[in-house]
Amino acid sequence: MKSRQKVACGQKSFISFSLVSAFLAPYAAVAAPPRTPDKTVNCEILVVGGGLSGVATAYEGLLAGQTVCLTEITDWLGGQISAQGTSALDERPTQRARQFYSRGYLELRNRIQQKYGKLNPGDCWVSDSCFLPRDAHIILAQLLKDAEKQGKGKLEWLPNTVIKDLEISADGKIINSAIAIQHQPAPNAQPLNTLSLSQTIEDSYRYENSSRFNKTIIRFIPKQGKGNASNWYVVDASETGEIVALADVPYRLGIDARSYLEPSASSTSNDSYCPQGFTYTFAMEATKEAQPQKMPPFYLQYAPYFSYELKRLANFGLVFTYRRIWSPTKGQATSFNGVNFTAPSPGDISMQNWTWGNDYRPGTAADNLVYTRQQLQSTKQLQPGGWMGGLRTESLRKAEENALSYYYWLVAGTTDSQLGQGVKQQQTNNRFVSGLDSPMGTVHGLSKYPYMREGRRIIGRPSWGQPTGFTIWEIDISRRNYNDPYYSKTLPANMYRQLKAALSGLEATSVIAGQVSPDKAMRRTRSTIFPDAVGIGHYAIDFHPCMEKSPPETPGNRERAGERRGAGQAYPFQIALRAMIPQKIDNLIVGGKSIATSHIASAAYRVHSFEWSVGAAAGTVAAFARKNAIAPYQLVDDLPKPEPQLQALKRLLEQNGNPTAFPDTSIFNQNWDDWR
Repeated sequence: MKSRQKVACGQKSFISFSLVSAFLAPYAAVAAPPRTPDKTVNCEILVVGGGLSGVATAYEGLLAGQTVCLTEITDWLGGQISAQGTSALDERPTQRARQFYSRGYLELRNRIQQKYGKLNPGDCWVSDSCFLPRDAHIILAQLLKDAEKQGKGKLEWLPNTVIKDLEISADGKIINSAIAIQHQPAPNAQPLNTLSLSQTIEDSYRYENSSRFNKTIIRFIPKQGKGNASNWYVVDASETGEIVALADVPYRLGIDARSYLEPSASSTSNDSYCPQGFTYTFAMEATKEAQPQKMPPFYLQYAPYFSYELKRLANFGLVFTYRRIWSPTKGQATSFNGVNFTAPSPGDISMQNWTWGNDYRPGTAADNLVYTRQQLQSTKQLQPGGWMGGLRTESLRKAEENALSYYYWLVAGTTDSQLGQGVKQQQTNNRFVSGLDSPMGTVHGLSKYPYMREGRRIIGRPSWGQPTGFTIWEIDISRRNYNDPYYSKTLPANMYRQLKAALSGLEATSVIAGQVSPDKAMRRTRSTIFPDAVGIGHYAIDFHPCMEKSPPETPGNRERAGERRGAGQAYPFQIALRAMIPQKIDNLIVGGKSIATSHIASAAYRVHSFEWSVGAAAGTVAAFARKNAIAPYQLVDDLPKPEPQLQALKRLLEQNGNPTAFPDTSIFNQNWDDWR
């Protein structure tokens, strides 16, 4: 059994998590806050980020009886389905039909049904469930409250809170404590959510009080327990990998270089400035009468970008109902190019999330949103006390302007950047919905935080078969036909042979040795089966590529060439524990979209049910590791040899209703045609 007792014999290089050793050797470079922290909060699991992954982590932690501290930059729980506004559950038909999800995600769906009396109060056609973002927060808050009671855990919920600094042990392996800033409206200041994120984010990360905010400085430390239970875990469930960057563990951003593992990559070299686009969503309401539509002063700057994108989508009713989140009356049945939907009726509310609309897609060093390590260094954010969130505020501001301009284009515009003149018609019987009691809960009407499709992605620890660091790659999940001549013509001969060998299973050795032609090798027809799987997901590899020129709204701009080649269907896939374990820091677990995936794989590992599954795994792993006095990396460091405690963890996940594999997952099952 791996434990601290085993460590004491010198058989494992593992740092004790005891409070005594943790505080005897603090990291010397940490900057002290300008004043003594206003309060200290004790945690067994510190979860950074209140999105779906963070909520799922807290849910499982509370059910396991843990003291969970949960921070969130906004004041809503739920991320994608609340503060980011994308309250339309992205699901695949087979998984949905079989209801094969984590227990907490199933409970979320049940409570949506109970809230409205139906699962789809918006009568949208993109999903079986579209609903109001403001209700998602309320549902999740009650879900956590119930889990707290049931599991006898304790929740410390800290909204409007950001992590400012980490105290890391002298050897760089343990996060000893974390410093956070919580903000509240200053006296006589406007209520929270009056101003947009770009107007407040920098203030949120400063210790000093301002005319807008009063600040509370909080120090998070491990909760003292009995014996070896004094350890804690920090879970990065943030939208962009904030703790990953702040702890300075190895990670990737943007495009990965083309290789036999990522053969559809658009570049032969890494490009950290081209992740997927991000989106400020908003709500609009259909009205009986035409409404006055005021052109934003910046509209003409962004108008050259907007488009219905494809002729088969060039219909306002189709776009409105695509993610309609509220429909109090049943509209008239209609269709457009084979898509059936009910026409918008007065009072219907639509949430907008459109690629050639409110997506903002910067792709250069001059405008990328999520700063690279080099950019963080140049802006001094990696210096003690220098962390400011790791985002480019100017890109947030322009994305906000772009979203507001897109609304005006939808209702009053007559141009279309991709389809030309004569396609776009005005639709003035609509109004922009805003206010603190609106679906987005903001005075300005935009989502509180943008929907982030991709942020920093860790590079896992060196592992069997992946000596430079574990990653889930394109070929681990993609259904793409790699017999397409593109690959044999584009990839160097040796790379192409490696690709076909990697996909050929038992014939791999023969392909590498040249005994079997790459073009004649059998191809596995399933995703990679990971022995350390702790969760599941299924979604298409879905791309919203960055744009070639800066700024993205430049007239005539195009998507980065080749970025969509990797898009397409994926097999049902697994979440490997090794993808959640960063290098260097032993008590940091990574959840959400920052796990170790490639650029192409991450395009599938980002939707709602996946986020919940990886969060459920993170919460379970943290509680299991604490109970058994073992670090997560010790559960997988002997693979492919048997890992008894890893198997115990997997049994616990399954017993708790958190699947680690899809039905009939086996190296012998090559038929996944039903899972489309």
